[in-house]
Amino acid sequence: MFDLDGLLIDTEPLHARAWQQAALHFGTDLESNQLIQLQGRRRLDNAKLVCSWINQAITPEQLLTVRQPIAEQLLPEAKAMEGAESLVRSAERFGIATALVTSSDRASVRHKIGNHPWVNGLQLMICGDDYDLKAGKPAPDPFRLGADRLKVKAEECWAFEDSRAGCESALAAGCLVWRLLRTTEKADQLEPVEHDLLQADRLIVISQLSEAQRSLESVVSRDD
Repeated sequence: MFDLDGLLIDTEPLHARAWQQAALHFGTDLESNQLIQLQGRRRLDNAKLVCSWINQAITPEQLLTVRQPIAEQLLPEAKAMEGAESLVRSAERFGIATALVTSSDRASVRHKIGNHPWVNGLQLMICGDDYDLKAGKPAPDPFRLGADRLKVKAEECWAFEDSRAGCESALAAGCLVWRLLRTTEKADQLEPVEHDLLQADRLIVISQLSEAQRSLESVVSRDD
């Protein structure tokens, strides 16, 4: 099961710019550690959090009215993450059941992947506005729903994530998690809470998606 933003498509810097510009509209300059907290979560959840940081009383709806046009203009610029298309196509070639598990709503996903038709090779999509989804990441619900619709146990699934919220969600669901480090991160320089996640015996940290692809190919060849 694959996350989208920051894992398959390099949208996280663009999302950050949109949140930053929207917050500046209301007189607040978001710090980098605040922007990182927004990664992997649903839009409305993020809007509520940003509103709590803004130095005036505004509603999430007011914030999103400013933020969404900015994001919609920026997101089509997003490039594929290095190795993402190859990994997805390898899973497809091997006949492995796959799903997109993202906090983005379905309309937003379609907007983002317009220049990346290979994402449609994934067999199903669990989006943030799915009618069966009771809670978003970091709750385990998205990955549990993905496993249920794939008709497999979550414990038998690999989950590919880049954000803390996404990793917490997939681990809580029981998945084996491949955590893609951001280009500015090193495994030995993460925050304490990140180190706690690394202690999980079902979490593997990688710097490139090609590392996961090699492991996938090794598993498939071993099973043949």
